[in-house]
Amino acid sequence: MAKSVGSYIFNVVRGGAVGTSEALPGISGGTVALIIGLYDKLIGGAGHMVSGLRLTLTDGLRGKGMGRAKERFAMADWGVLVPALVGMALFLLIALLTIEPILQEYTQYAYALFFGLVLASVWIPYSTAGLPWRPGHYIVALVVAVLAFLVMGMPSANLPVTTVVIFFTAAVAICALVLPGMSGSFILLSVGMYEPTLQAVRAVDIGYIVTFGLGAVTGLALFVKLLQYMLDNKRRITLVFLTGIMAGSLRALWPWQNEEREILSFTDVPLTIGFMVLGFCVVTGALVWEYRKRLRQTREAGHEATLVH
Repeated sequence: MAKSVGSYIFNVVRGGAVGTSEALPGISGGTVALIIGLYDKLIGGAGHMVSGLRLTLTDGLRGKGMGRAKERFAMADWGVLVPALVGMALFLLIALLTIEPILQEYTQYAYALFFGLVLASVWIPYSTAGLPWRPGHYIVALVVAVLAFLVMGMPSANLPVTTVVIFFTAAVAICALVLPGMSGSFILLSVGMYEPTLQAVRAVDIGYIVTFGLGAVTGLALFVKLLQYMLDNKRRITLVFLTGIMAGSLRALWPWQNEEREILSFTDVPLTIGFMVLGFCVVTGALVWEYRKRLRQTREAGHEATLVH
């Protein structure tokens, strides 16, 4: 029982890490999900949920019952998804109300920390895509990285705060939640919807929040099935693509830039570089620990197989 409770708490914390990252412009929830080993569970679970809801509607209208929908829902790992989603929502709210003001105060150091974190994280999709890469894979990753770099450097816009804009902005921004390298908050900031959304949360503007939520659910339902299909059937090229996005998205986390994304001269170099190194070392340490754990598990499995024979 204690182990189950500990597992739930662990998944709440993992989901909380993803939720916290989504509140910070430039920080990708998908990248954090990759680092903490939650990415495939989230994508797969979300895909099964979308399929289950679709079958509930279509089979229900045709009088076919809930059999197929239940099968789809059962494919999701609810023991991981439910606590992770609870943690995600809870920590996202906390981050919007508390961490975001701190980020505004220490923007350069915070971005330096996350720059190092994401730089080290590029190894995750690169290594899991399968090695060795072919020349064509490097070309695809480079092109995607350049495009992502250019997008991240585009000047901000200021869209009108209307119901239609809120809905469609949320639909696009939520896709960044499941796309490593892209930040939902950064997208909101790019179109001038970050501050209005933050103010709506603080003021508990129900109309705004509901509209935003509906847009987010719609965007996630449309995008997650595509991503799930690509990971299941075209995993290697998908991870090549994600590697390029993560590399190019580092432009958004460059510490020496202003709110207009203009590159600034270097200041506080030793401390800023120190935060970069810290972020890089945190992820590298986590990757080394995960590698050693898998190696130990493989050796133990091989030893047990030898004993059986």
